Amino acid sequence: MTSEREPIAVIGTGYVGLVTAAGFAELGNEVYCVDIDASKIEALERGDVPIFEPGLAESIAANRERLHFSTELAPALEHARLLFVAVGTPPTYSGDADLSAVHAVVDAMPTSDHHALVMKSTVPVGTGESIRRAFDQRGKSGFSYVSCPEFLKEGSALADFRQPDRVVVGDAGDWAGEAVVDLYAPLGAPLVRTDVKSAEMIKLAANAFLATKISFINEIANVCEETGADVVEVARGMGLDNRIGDKFLRPGIGFGGSCFPKDVSALKLLAGNSGYHFQLLTAVIEVNELQKRRVVAKLQKHLGSLVGKRIALLGLAFKANTDDMREASSLVLAARLQADGAHVSAYDPIAEPEARKLMRGVQFAGSAMEAIDGAEAVVIVTEWPEFVELDWQEVAQKTAGRIVIDGRNCVDPGAVRDAGFIYEGVGR
Repeated sequence: MTSEREPIAVIGTGYVGLVTAAGFAELGNEVYCVDIDASKIEALERGDVPIFEPGLAESIAANRERLHFSTELAPALEHARLLFVAVGTPPTYSGDADLSAVHAVVDAMPTSDHHALVMKSTVPVGTGESIRRAFDQRGKSGFSYVSCPEFLKEGSALADFRQPDRVVVGDAGDWAGEAVVDLYAPLGAPLVRTDVKSAEMIKLAANAFLATKISFINEIANVCEETGADVVEVARGMGLDNRIGDKFLRPGIGFGGSCFPKDVSALKLLAGNSGYHFQLLTAVIEVNELQKRRVVAKLQKHLGSLVGKRIALLGLAFKANTDDMREASSLVLAARLQADGAHVSAYDPIAEPEARKLMRGVQFAGSAMEAIDGAEAVVIVTEWPEFVELDWQEVAQKTAGRIVIDGRNCVDPGAVRDAGFIYEGVGR
């Protein structure tokens, strides 16, 4: 089967691009990866993977003979007819998606009647239509276009590629859509074959719904704190209803990362630009921002003024099993604590190099125990397994205070309290 797999190209070697490339290489495709960052390409050619994603480095190493890396587009165009676009589309100051990298890819395409752009990057609804117009205006009407949004979760992205919940293919019904369907066929996933605009909307709507689910359970958690109910039990009872399900019903200190904040804002803005006020998403965003700040209020409740107090943050990445610091709750927490006069120490087993680029005035530690040494309070920000397994009796010998704020409800409250700490979770 592998000898029949057609070569593909992946433009952009970030989280989505590298996982997509590695996944198709596992299936037997020759994959031509292109990126304008020469240092990143040089690292990949040496076998150094510039991002942390469980299993990714091993997959790339195991399939190295089928992966080709270059800063030049020509080899990709020569060998592959399907060009997967996985470039960044970060939000601008106005909240719109920055499509400059996407437009740069479109501009670089030659006149062709046997190539297709396959959009993996998250883009606003209508982007495919505007790209189609651009091709037509530039005499490139033979170039095909497919929307094939990604649904990879950081921390489990390779598993999500290998066993996707669904594959969405939006196209005009030409050869390109059929070719993309054939590429994904060995995975045996449910197929949603639709038009381009609907495919673009599926991605935004799915992420916005999951973000809404998180903000909802966080609101329930806040009410539980006022009424004495335990949100962990509430979520368990809710999740057993198969109309609701238990996924994304874990309260915490808010969602972050490269997708949820950006996509919720993008959908809200898209609706507004179309003349519709999406009230629900306004609340989702507000709840997420307030949730991070509730941690500071809990610390003040127990410690009073935070001036001169040492607060330890355990975990910096927006979630475990990634080094991604985009929209991480730790950024808001550290800034808020410092603004209130606290001294912040922090530890993350993976994300520290990225965190150092974004955080100022924070004392970075080489271990959890070093971070908590002399701290008046400990805040668990990211649910790394090593924090779940902490010996709280040992922790008690290092800290100056007895406050633990479990921002992810991931540690055993009984073990924490038995060690002499005041334990505060979220909604518990």
